[in-house]
Amino acid sequence: MKHVDYEVSSGNIFHDLGLPDAEKLDAKAHLAIQIANIINKRGLTQSLAAKVLGIDQPKVSAIVRGHLEKFSLDRLCELLTKLGCNVEIRVREDNKAAHGTVSVRR
Repeated sequence: MKHVDYEVSSGNIFHDLGLPDAEKLDAKAHLAIQIANIINKRGLTQSLAAKVLGIDQPKVSAIVRGHLEKFSLDRLCELLTKLGCNVEIRVREDNKAAHGTVSVRR
């Protein structure tokens, strides 16, 4: 029997990979997944989704493919509202933490 080494994920692949701004990258990925899921659920083509979102089709393609370098968290939230979603931002003070976190929940 062969021994396989593995590491349990922290739940944030970007953190696991040691990338800077891991929480922000994870939040953007979760928002993009929501956008892609809504587009898919509604049976929209990328061209039609682009019209609904007020962006061009290549930007829709970038979002659904996870190429999010040119999209801010704010922009992704705005796109979700154009799809009829309510986006809530909740701030909680955590006196125990030296540094706060950013996360997306559905």
